[in-house]
Amino acid sequence: MRALSKIAPGWWDYTTLDQAILDEAARITVDDLKKLERPGFKINLYDTLQEFYCAEALEYITAWQQATAQHPCGICGPIGPTEQLPLVAQMVNDLELDLKHAHFWGMDEWLVDGRAADERFPLSFVRADLELCFNRIRPELRMPRENMHFPSEHPQEYIESYRTAHCLIMQGGQGETKHWAFNDPVRREGRYQEEPPTPAEYRQLSTRIVELHPITLIQNARTSGGGTVQNVPSQAITVGPAETWLCDRVSIWHPGHHDNPFGMRLTTLMISRRLADSAVPMSLLADHPDVVFNFYRPGFGVCDVEMH
Repeated sequence: MRALSKIAPGWWDYTTLDQAILDEAARITVDDLKKLERPGFKINLYDTLQEFYCAEALEYITAWQQATAQHPCGICGPIGPTEQLPLVAQMVNDLELDLKHAHFWGMDEWLVDGRAADERFPLSFVRADLELCFNRIRPELRMPRENMHFPSEHPQEYIESYRTAHCLIMQGGQGETKHWAFNDPVRREGRYQEEPPTPAEYRQLSTRIVELHPITLIQNARTSGGGTVQNVPSQAITVGPAETWLCDRVSIWHPGHHDNPFGMRLTTLMISRRLADSAVPMSLLADHPDVVFNFYRPGFGVCDVEMH
């Protein structure tokens, strides 16, 4: 029987892994990172935040530059990190890049009273994308609204959009539950009382309404609301692994303040070693054919004991 979570015993999460894996991950240094590359898993390191967020923004530009009437395509992007979004708008304007054939997919959105949060909700991801990026693009260059795809409580149209346009890259961050988007571990109940879903089961999940792990609630309260966890919805709609595997590349950006030093090490090790386990959802990317981890070197931190 696997260990109970040290954080939320009614849930699966990374603390239910074998301790030997956890301890090995904690020993990884920043100089070890490039040694963990393998075919299908690339690791980039950036020495300054300017380089880091510029490179992240350029993924939008290079994806949108490939869009034509015959080949509509684009990128799926996160809210977290968000620092790249104003840079994207500036690059589009300065390059005079016409986005009429380009597409964008939002990764996720909060569920409030049974419906996807709209732009009036303070934490709305649509609102953030529009305010930080798309509304800053010159009107004559802007992407048509129908080319912007955001998940809703009725996700079928969003799911189908991945087949009407080509998502070249899915870009994301890593949460403290080791998720991309809101692909959190599941509750430890029913058929998953003794074991979490197998990687094959989890990868079949499509865009859906999810219940958020307690770690995710605390993280979003910390990063977006000064700790006001009472204002963070407990459910969301999130892009699924099924759509993720339709994207040519998955690009994960680690600035060092979304997940902690240990979490960044753990998922890197598991993807490198192909140790897929749905208690660590990010590890399932071990089976995707093209994954890139991008690190801000000074944000990688250490796992040493530091008393404060």
